[in-house]
Amino acid sequence: LAPALNDALTRAKFDKPTPIQAKAIPLAMEGHDILGLAQTGTGKTLAFGLPLIDHMLAEPGKPAPKTAKALILAPTRELVNQIADSLKNLTHDTRIRVVTVVGGQSIKRQINALARGTDILVATPGRLLDLIDQRAFTLDKVEILVLDEADQMLDLGFIHALRRISQLVPEDRQTLFFSATMPKQIQELVGKYCRNPVKVSVTPE
Repeated sequence: LAPALNDALTRAKFDKPTPIQAKAIPLAMEGHDILGLAQTGTGKTLAFGLPLIDHMLAEPGKPAPKTAKALILAPTRELVNQIADSLKNLTHDTRIRVVTVVGGQSIKRQINALARGTDILVATPGRLLDLIDQRAFTLDKVEILVLDEADQMLDLGFIHALRRISQLVPEDRQTLFFSATMPKQIQELVGKYCRNPVKVSVTPE
């Protein structure tokens, strides 16, 4: 990992990776698509967050207006904010910008926040599509896409939103897909989002 990121981990007193982090981080840094099977609370946020931040630090240049270099999709406002807080704790001494987009908050403020672009966008699928429909945001610059708690997104009725988003992101990207379970609809989504993903699992199916 980049020295700045290792320094941030040391300050946050992270000294040993969890099993999902130990398996996923090296593969993600090599550029593989990942299918991660892990329950909530196993350390998934840093399993995808650390490789993502490391990639951003290695890549100079600002994001284009109304775009993001990395997109993280999560099912609820609470989880979006939790992920964003974790990433901000590791990036506040860097140039990396993290923006959140969720329903139930001012869409005008979110449009303004996205106008100059962001390095990392953490979003719920419904509000993300609202912004795309208003031409306030585009997915055509996404280099890394993360789906967290994918099975929970299906339970909340986001299947159509996820199918639509899969058609809007560039084909040439890296996808990190995390779910606690693998029902049939999740397998269908993996087929839409991932290319030859490496499967990492820390809990029995």
